[in-house]
Amino acid sequence: MAGEKIFIAIAGNIGTGKTTLAQMLSDRFGWKAHFEAVAGNPYLADFYGDMNRWSFPLQIYFLNNRFRAHQAISQSTGSAIQDRSIYEDANIFARNLFEQGDMEKRDYENYLNLYQTMTEFLSPPDIVVYLRKSLSRLKEQIAKRGRDYEKSIPETYLANLNRYYDDWMNSYQFGKKLIIESDDLDFVANPTDFEKITQQIINARDQRDLFLESRARSRVVSL
Repeated sequence: MAGEKIFIAIAGNIGTGKTTLAQMLSDRFGWKAHFEAVAGNPYLADFYGDMNRWSFPLQIYFLNNRFRAHQAISQSTGSAIQDRSIYEDANIFARNLFEQGDMEKRDYENYLNLYQTMTEFLSPPDIVVYLRKSLSRLKEQIAKRGRDYEKSIPETYLANLNRYYDDWMNSYQFGKKLIIESDDLDFVANPTDFEKITQQIINARDQRDLFLESRARSRVVSL
């Protein structure tokens, strides 16, 4: 039914292009975009310099911000798209920090208890779109955007995140999921690639008119 509210979450590792894709889809379909709290994050630069020291406060900061964004989406009457979901915080990032020894067991258990309490009050997204990218391409993209604090990210950290993302997607059952292999896609420079992604999202929905009746009625090419 046209006009029905929809909630899309864009998931993926550091450097997959989640934020850019979220903005492009927001522009295309008129969905309100909710972005990850990177700019102005008081912990991020320190975290990449000393993960063990800053892992717990950083994860709490992200958890709080994503919970508030998710709540805002749920309470709104309009459609929305979110750059990374609250579920990724626990299933990928906090898990990785704990298993690589950069978060103490008591902090990790405290974090998971808080996460579980928070998510009891949330309804999951209608679709999670996972941008999957290989380690080599992730490194290329991170180098291109030139953020100083990202230069110190260990390769093993990114590789582990990729592994945990795959684990999470394999077991994800809260709603619809769409896995997009993005190594050979350039949805910024190549409009056809962006149209392919929009078509895949449309096809993931039972009711195609939710998208086709949006305020941006650009033609979508077939895959």
